[in-house]
Amino acid sequence: MLRAIVAILVLILNLSLSSCATNVGNLQSYVSPGAGYQFLYPNGWIPVDVKNATQGVDLVYRDLIERSENLSVIISDVPDGKTLSDIGTPSDVGYRFFQTVNNDPNVNRTAELIRADSREENGKTYYILEYQVKLPDNTERHDIASVAVSRGKLYTFNLSTPEQRWNKVKDTFETAVNSFSVY
Repeated sequence: MLRAIVAILVLILNLSLSSCATNVGNLQSYVSPGAGYQFLYPNGWIPVDVKNATQGVDLVYRDLIERSENLSVIISDVPDGKTLSDIGTPSDVGYRFFQTVNNDPNVNRTAELIRADSREENGKTYYILEYQVKLPDNTERHDIASVAVSRGKLYTFNLSTPEQRWNKVKDTFETAVNSFSVY
């Protein structure tokens, strides 16, 4: 009887520990020394050719199976000496982004800011922004982004998934977004 109880406790402990490590265990590392950033991304994601992408798009990855899930890194200029907090609070930056998207006649989507937080790591400030996006065909997407300023550049790391998959990928996406760092 005691052996059975010990075996069950060991099994529960093993399952608990493996579920805690699942997010990191399902992620790979990407480092771009030339552009000055790094992050974790889900296993099974592949790079997409960005030669003809919009200006500032440095990198795009997508899921090999769920092809509409993707991540991107966009790099744009920031006026000399400006920090992320000089640009605005997390909410300011988040609202400015979604107003730009919603008011752009060339973009056929609307975005709603759900969350705007900040975090500090190694002397850098990162804004975490979360959006619900509605496309013209009424499909909904869920985006989560990390925004930072370094070396006179604004870095935006964005992950996107169909809304119906958000609950399934939320933990992995949040781990990836929080892993994004600039140097």
